[in-house]
Amino acid sequence: MNQRIAGRIPVLECLRAKKRPARRLFVLASAKGLDDILEEAGGIPIEERSRGELDNLVDGMVHQGVVLEADPLPLMNEKEWLGQPLPSDAVAVVLDGVEDPHNFGAIVRSASALGASGVFFGKRRAAPLSPAAVKSAAGAVEHIDLVEVTNITRALGALKEAGFWVAGFDADAPQTLWEADLGGKIALVIGSEGEGMRRLVQETCDFLVRIPLSGAITSLNASVSAAIALAECRRRRPQGGTPPS
Repeated sequence: MNQRIAGRIPVLECLRAKKRPARRLFVLASAKGLDDILEEAGGIPIEERSRGELDNLVDGMVHQGVVLEADPLPLMNEKEWLGQPLPSDAVAVVLDGVEDPHNFGAIVRSASALGASGVFFGKRRAAPLSPAAVKSAAGAVEHIDLVEVTNITRALGALKEAGFWVAGFDADAPQTLWEADLGGKIALVIGSEGEGMRRLVQETCDFLVRIPLSGAITSLNASVSAAIALAECRRRRPQGGTPPS
C-alpha cells in the first residue's frame, strides 16, 4: 500500500533520496516556491488539487500545498542490517516502546543528523511509520536505515554478538552519560515515554547511564534524551566517523 507524505521538506527529501519509488505528486494550484520539488519530481505524474482535497489526502495534516504518494519505506531486519559493512564506531539507536509518532520521528531525525547508522524498533509497542512520524522526521526517514525487529531483547543480543556495546538510559543509573565509555560500536537504548525500558531489555544492556539534570524539571522526553545521547556520541568520534573495519 502506497504512503502519502505531507510537507515540503519531507516530500523534497523523499524525491532526492530515491530510497523508494515516487508515484504521484499532488500540489495546490496556487502554491508558490515549489521549484525544487517540481525539478526533483522528474517524470512522475503531477496533479493539481484544491486545499480541501489535499487536506483529505492526508487526514488534515499540515501539507504546505504539497503531498507525495510513494511506495512504503523499505525496512530491514537485524540480520540484514548487521550483514552490511558498518563503521567500526557505528552508533545504533534502539527504541523500546516509543509509541508517540512525533517522538519517533524526532528521534529518527536526530539519529540521521548526528551520524547514527540505524534506528531499531519493534513490530509491536512502537509508533507506526505513519504520515505523522514521517513528517516529524522532516525527511530523515529517507536517509537512515530503519530496522524493524520482532523482539527487542533478541535484537540486542544480535548486536552484542556483532561487537556492539549496549547502553541503556535509566534515570537511576549509577553513572552519567559524560562518564560512560561510548567508544567502539555502541547501541543506545531509549525506553518508552512513560515506563522506560522493560525489565528484560534493561537486563540485556551492558551498562546503564543517565543524563545528569540539575533544574526543577527532573525528566526529559524520549526524543530529547536520544538527541543528547547522540550528540555526546558524535562529539567523541572523529569528524566523519571511522570507516568499516
